[in-house]
Amino acid sequence: MGNLSWRVLAVFGVMIAAIIYVLPTIEPSFWPYKKINLGLDLQGGMHLALEVDTDKAVEGTIERIIQEIRSSLKKEHIRYVTLNRIEGNRILIKLEGQQHIDGFEKILDKEFKNMRILSRSMDADALTMQIDLPDRETDQIKKLATGQALETIRNRIDQFGVSEPDIRRQGEKRILVQLPGIKDTKRAIALIGKTALLEFKLVDETHDVNDALKGNVPPGSEVLYGVKEDPTTKRIYKTPYLLKKRTLLTGANLTDARVQIDSQYNEPYVSIDFDKKGGRDFERITEENVKKRLAIVLDNKVYSAPVIQEKISGGKARITGHFTTEEARDLAIALRAGALPAPVNILEERTVGPSLGTDSIKKGLISMCVGGILVILFMIVYYRGAGLIADVALILNILLIAGGLAGFQATLTLPGIAGIILTIGMAVDANVLIFERIREELHIGKTPRAAVDAGYDRATLTILDANVTTLIAALVLFQFGTGPVKGFAVTLSLGVIASLFTALILTRMVFDYYLIKRKTKSLSI
Repeated sequence: MGNLSWRVLAVFGVMIAAIIYVLPTIEPSFWPYKKINLGLDLQGGMHLALEVDTDKAVEGTIERIIQEIRSSLKKEHIRYVTLNRIEGNRILIKLEGQQHIDGFEKILDKEFKNMRILSRSMDADALTMQIDLPDRETDQIKKLATGQALETIRNRIDQFGVSEPDIRRQGEKRILVQLPGIKDTKRAIALIGKTALLEFKLVDETHDVNDALKGNVPPGSEVLYGVKEDPTTKRIYKTPYLLKKRTLLTGANLTDARVQIDSQYNEPYVSIDFDKKGGRDFERITEENVKKRLAIVLDNKVYSAPVIQEKISGGKARITGHFTTEEARDLAIALRAGALPAPVNILEERTVGPSLGTDSIKKGLISMCVGGILVILFMIVYYRGAGLIADVALILNILLIAGGLAGFQATLTLPGIAGIILTIGMAVDANVLIFERIREELHIGKTPRAAVDAGYDRATLTILDANVTTLIAALVLFQFGTGPVKGFAVTLSLGVIASLFTALILTRMVFDYYLIKRKTKSLSI
């Protein structure tokens, strides 16, 4: 009796929990507000195949090394003739004068031990050297760039508010992104593809920008453009800026970026906060360049170039640019999530319409209902009263799967529906084994209670063997599968666990109730 009471409490506890988690899918106002997430194939959305331009990540690293070499040479008062990046990932250095050559080689041996010397030639009193990064370090930079890009894109999408996105790496430099339920695809693509490299550069006010536009760009400077759209005419205007190439500060030291409204012009802007190091650097930069123009550059586009009126302390700055609220919000998201280590190219873009998803759900549910009804009818006809118990267990089995999907916030896909349909057959399979065992025990003259006990005892091990091996296969599919395969594995795993519970505990509880509590003398089986 005590054993029966324990099973009753366990069954009712599990069923109540399943109902609680399923209710929000039927009526969203119910607690705990966790609906069953539908996959891309069921509710529509967007599928993207991205490729990280890892060569650009290596180039970026080389550029940083060049800046570090320049700083070290300047600190030691060593003059150089040429210090540039050539042929993608090589650094060309030319120096004249033995004193400067010796000083450079000391710096190279002390601070840049990891650099590989490709060529070294002396001509009279001049040194020409080419260096680069070893292949192993280059490969590591490329690998880290793809991993960092994956995490950055995931952070952006999480802040964008997409429910259950599927973001995973494919190969060395490809990333697959599935965004179920997304409607504004252009905005999502713009947010994902934005490199979001924030740089602060001084405006070159000693040279004429018009001369630079004609091709006479001074050494150490570059021409970048500010792009603005007229809200009335929708025309785009480009403003050229002549900037110093040297980046004084980047967004690497950002701690926060949020949208605020300018009280004077009633326009949104992005307020940014630096960490302690970034705040100190920004304060020093503004102090050293009072009355000069400091350009705020994002992905090689100038957003503003205000004049520094005084030293700015506190580690705060703002980015203005006649944004809409949505543009400002997306920019803040991109800055908070961090810059991509390299540009991301979209190789494939597919949009799945919600009408296709609705049709898939409809057909999936129809096939599930037809299969379920046929199984229910067969069990009632073949096993009579015991078959009816198995049918109730089958319905509760589907309820448990739905509750599990909602509770674990798993995603239901079209292959997932196929997994549920397969589970319908598997759920009664265990009952068939038990019922046939009970029939055998009844045929040799055992009482109904003894036949039920023997039937469950002898069939349990076989049922466990079959279901555990299926569960192992499903877990392997979940671990190593992708997309549709994972969706199938999720529902199959939940289905196996639910069918074990309903077959071995729930149906046994019903039989024990009739045989022990109601003292039934015969079985309808």
